[in-house]
Amino acid sequence: MAYLSMGEAHRRITEYLNRFSDSVASQDGASLKSLLALSSNSPNLLALADSLNVFQDANRLIRQSDRYSQFGEILVNFFRALQCCRLGNLFDAYQAFEKSANAFTQEFRSWDSAWALEALYVVAYEIRIIAERADRELASNGKSPEKLKGAGSFLMKVFGVLAGKGPKRVGALYVTCQLFKIYFKLGTVHLCRSVIRSIETARIFDFEEFPKRDRVTYMYYTGRLEVFNENFPAADQKLSYALMHCNPQREANIRMILKYLIPVKLSMGILPTKSLLENYNLFEYENVVQALKRGDPRLLRHALQEHEDRFLRSGVYLVLEKLELQVYQRLVKKIYFIQRQKDPNKAHQIKLEVIVKALQWLEVDMDIDEVECIMAILINKSLVKGYFAHKSKVAVVSKQDPFPRLNGKPVGS
Repeated sequence: MAYLSMGEAHRRITEYLNRFSDSVASQDGASLKSLLALSSNSPNLLALADSLNVFQDANRLIRQSDRYSQFGEILVNFFRALQCCRLGNLFDAYQAFEKSANAFTQEFRSWDSAWALEALYVVAYEIRIIAERADRELASNGKSPEKLKGAGSFLMKVFGVLAGKGPKRVGALYVTCQLFKIYFKLGTVHLCRSVIRSIETARIFDFEEFPKRDRVTYMYYTGRLEVFNENFPAADQKLSYALMHCNPQREANIRMILKYLIPVKLSMGILPTKSLLENYNLFEYENVVQALKRGDPRLLRHALQEHEDRFLRSGVYLVLEKLELQVYQRLVKKIYFIQRQKDPNKAHQIKLEVIVKALQWLEVDMDIDEVECIMAILINKSLVKGYFAHKSKVAVVSKQDPFPRLNGKPVGS
């Protein structure tokens, strides 16, 4: 930090205080938003933090002026949070920022119009970011991380301020999305239900009237919840909506959506193109798709093992594991087509020993009883139409549509 005189520090602090009170007086949401972006590392806020460390009496400056004192709780605590952030003390930064955010929310509640929504969004975003950093600091010091949970409780109060009638309600979806990010990070996704109910049952507002950015984020997280609950048709609808409305320039966001949409589509029998996987760097799905195309259970297991950590972290491992039945269906289908070329009259009679040999060729060691069990499951799940002749160890498949398409329905639905 370059040398800063007391006079220069005083001037910078006063300039900030004037900009804050002017923004509120003129209802300039964009200006107010930039003044509260604690973690943005903006040159103005960094300079303000340095000034606060030189001029130690900023609180008196605020309290003694009628112009600033009405916002005293917001400003004093924001200044403290800013100083703590600059010094790398994130636990204290969070404590101070939460007090500032509480005071700001009370002011926001008293304002008639929704002019300060963007500023409230910044407060909601910042409290999550500072809480995450404070929790990392706590964990590194061997203490229990608790601030992100606290941020979630604070944001529920903000949600309550926004979820009523009137123009402010449009902000409820942004806060909901911040809550989703907290709940997913903490592994408390069941807490999403109450805010989802509030959004989806209150019909004061058409969903399409919310900002597009918030609609995409909301559909992404609720789509992930549906994946978690194995409700694939709903997951498909929500994630497809997110993909369709996502800004095409935001490739990282599209990739995040596809990480969940691709397993959902695969479970419904819809395979992605090679170019889609290449364009969005989703190479972990290449061998999964190849296994489905070839009917190769060994390749599927290899693909799951190779990217196990990644699939487990994103929560799609179990979805992909269940594709094994589709892989076996594809293998039996290939055997059926080979037989039909050789002898069309007997194509529908598939000997189990032929399937055993095909599996051996694929380096999958399975005896005839295990194959019989798999065939029974395929017939039961309507992946193969036909019946089983136990004595002769032959699967007799239907002459009409022996391998029904999933048509967008997940296996077993």
